[in-house]
Amino acid sequence: MPGTPGNGAVTRSTLRQQIADALRDEVLAGRLQPGQEFTVKEIAEQYGVSATPVREALVDLSAQGLLEADQHRGFHVREYSVADFRCLVEARSLVIDGMFHALGRGQGAVEQEPGDPRTAAALAGVRRRGEEAQRAARSGDLTVLIGYDLRFWRELSALFGNTYLVDFLHRLRVQSWVCTVQRLRRLTDLRGRLWAEHTELVDALVGRDMERARVVIAECNAHALSLIEELANG
Repeated sequence: MPGTPGNGAVTRSTLRQQIADALRDEVLAGRLQPGQEFTVKEIAEQYGVSATPVREALVDLSAQGLLEADQHRGFHVREYSVADFRCLVEARSLVIDGMFHALGRGQGAVEQEPGDPRTAAALAGVRRRGEEAQRAARSGDLTVLIGYDLRFWRELSALFGNTYLVDFLHRLRVQSWVCTVQRLRRLTDLRGRLWAEHTELVDALVGRDMERARVVIAECNAHALSLIEELANG
């Protein structure tokens, strides 16, 4: 059975999405553990709603790779392997590299309109998200880091101007964090162990230094893989 109910009433107009968001947050926070089982009835009782939006939300999360359905029994939180994590890193790297390649050809707001006030404001917002993510990473606050890191990448990828890419990359990063959380929550002190070079990436993109941006991403991926493999073997 999942943990305590989320704060505030769940409105009828957005039940499906709110329940999905609440459960996704529970998984990312590590309160729903890998392999933990629950039923539609349990979730419906927890939130005081009917079974239909709950079932729809759980199906949505299953399609996103966060849950798995157990025939005639309910659902359980998916447990990611190290091999899964390697594949996720590879997939998101291909998407990001394609984005950088397009930006380098003059596509996207960073290249097309570097002096436009709206672009400048968007980049400033991305940088603020990056600064918050860095502070959280250096202090070892995993929950805050995840929130700002996801916002950082969603806003950064939005500058490319392709909503399909934005949504796909966001999904990959959520899955990556779920896999990461399942291991990092075992550690009592994460200070100095989390990647925190978000603003360096922004600076490279603003300076149109795509090669440096690729190096930053490669270092991020190497750091993440090394940490996950270390924890898996430890």
